Amino acid sequence: MAGHNKWSKIKRLKGALDVKRGKLFSRLSKEIFVAVKLGGGDPSTNPRLRAAIQVARAQSMPNDNIDRAIKKGTGETGGQTVEEILYEGYAPGGIALIVEVATDNKNRTAADLRLIFTKNDGQLANTGSVSYLFQRKGRITLPLEAAGEDRVLAVLLEAGADELERDEEHHLITTPPDQLYAVAGALKAAGLEPDSEKLIFLPQNALLISEEATAEKVVNLCEALEDCDDVLAVHSNFQISEDLLACGQDNSTAIL
Repeated sequence: MAGHNKWSKIKRLKGALDVKRGKLFSRLSKEIFVAVKLGGGDPSTNPRLRAAIQVARAQSMPNDNIDRAIKKGTGETGGQTVEEILYEGYAPGGIALIVEVATDNKNRTAADLRLIFTKNDGQLANTGSVSYLFQRKGRITLPLEAAGEDRVLAVLLEAGADELERDEEHHLITTPPDQLYAVAGALKAAGLEPDSEKLIFLPQNALLISEEATAEKVVNLCEALEDCDDVLAVHSNFQISEDLLACGQDNSTAIL
């Protein structure tokens, strides 16, 4: 299983990341803001905005907060300018990381990220250092209970998806980046409601981690990055060995 899929499993072994409600809403607001800047403030014609609003509502974000974020993006309320930036770096063991951020102060964000990498034995890298190891793809998650694999596959064959996988809870659907929202729309038209639809950086090859100490450092760095206010997403190319994951299930202190 690729690093980004393992990542969700590792989080369950470690316990859900406790993000304060205000910080979560701030991150969701920035995603809505960026979506509006790129595609306009009308959800009916801006699929990225529709997806961002869907995620926000799933997290019980108040409609007033959503509306304010949209108005900021359209310029109705003036105020801050938010930039979407990609940062690249390395975690311990040579693991590659791509960090997506939305920030109103890129100097502050760069300093914050550099400190997080340094404190967790990682290294912030130059643009292009690791991005060639990833492919830009669309990722849709659909609950397993929504439909059986045959029905999902029938919809996807018509819609132009690349791949269908699964984890313990979801069908994992990979699409070309420019077909993400079209495939999600086809699923919805078939009565299948995805949990999420987003663009990701998919690693072309995964690096296997079999040492507990390295796994602990990599997980800690990724969690510290995700906890940064300006970070929208963290993408990696690591894979935890099955033996180490099994150890984590049997021993609560493993890879913690």
